Amino acid sequence: MRRLVLALAAMVPVALGACVDQAAGGGAGARDQIRVVGSSTVYPFTTLVAEQYLAADPNARPPVIESTGTGAGIRLFCAGVGASYPDLVDASRRIKPAEYADCARHGAGDLMEVQIGLDGIALAQSRRGPAMRLSPLLLFRALAAAPGGQPNRSRTWRDLDPALPATPIRVYGPPATSGTRDAFAELILARGCETLQPELATLREHDRPAFDARCLRVRDDGPYIDAGENDNLIVQKLGANPDALGIFGYSYLEENSDAIRGVVISGVEPSYRAIADGRYPSARPLYVYVKRSHLRAVPGLRRFLALYAANWSPGGALSRRGLIPSPADVRVRAADTIAHDRALDPSALDPVSSEPRVTG
Repeated sequence: MRRLVLALAAMVPVALGACVDQAAGGGAGARDQIRVVGSSTVYPFTTLVAEQYLAADPNARPPVIESTGTGAGIRLFCAGVGASYPDLVDASRRIKPAEYADCARHGAGDLMEVQIGLDGIALAQSRRGPAMRLSPLLLFRALAAAPGGQPNRSRTWRDLDPALPATPIRVYGPPATSGTRDAFAELILARGCETLQPELATLREHDRPAFDARCLRVRDDGPYIDAGENDNLIVQKLGANPDALGIFGYSYLEENSDAIRGVVISGVEPSYRAIADGRYPSARPLYVYVKRSHLRAVPGLRRFLALYAANWSPGGALSRRGLIPSPADVRVRAADTIAHDRALDPSALDPVSSEPRVTG
């Protein structure tokens, strides 16, 4: 887990216990330091917003930003309202109905949902390794625990396709708590599973737990390696092992393009344009969620949130850091949500699937 305090952290106290908790409805005092948890993919974009926030007001308390992974971040975020709980969670997938229900049970259901942009879940490899061209079906057969209902015995890529190299299947990826892992499963493994067994598309609609068990469960016998939430660590592992593949957000591929290259999937190379227009199979939206009651309680939180909208257009600072802008209509709706504190309608959350969608 990465944790960033944008200043001399040891010199900045977080005012929690000594003040009345305004976010919980208590009165006139509250924590005066913004706290963010969540996605490692969204982390570099939120740190840029924090840098701009401090540049505009050097007297502001430095935000605390923790890269916990989407799932773990949402659990922390939903645990309650008030100074002891995060104000904002970064998410590399949409919040699930069950997660929203957990928020509501803890009094934290009054949320805003803001799509800040797009990303692609890139598969990458060292530039020193053999160039790979894969598909969702091949990736499902390589990484699923039981493709076709049978335990996965494939050990090399050539076991799957004689045109592929006879190198071991070794894929470094995020843990089960990661939104990137969730999105990879939904966008790649599910698609490959339904290609192999088209009849399972009906199972997805009528028995989601059974579909997940058949299609989304990743093998745990070695070829898939949980590399934690630090995407930079996966990049380093690819440098040390030219035959391995890695899974992370596109921005990390772009940032390290001198050492690694994207893996072509279904004939499409991961690129800014291919993700923006939806051609790359694993394009996905990125979100931040914020507690509306904390907007009133935590100094500067409104300005912090508005900085996403000020920087997410094509050519903006977030784009220059690797965020791919959402379509124009999605940006307009997201900016309106920020400007008018519009609450998330939980009925809009898909009760069947949390599958990411590129457009709103």
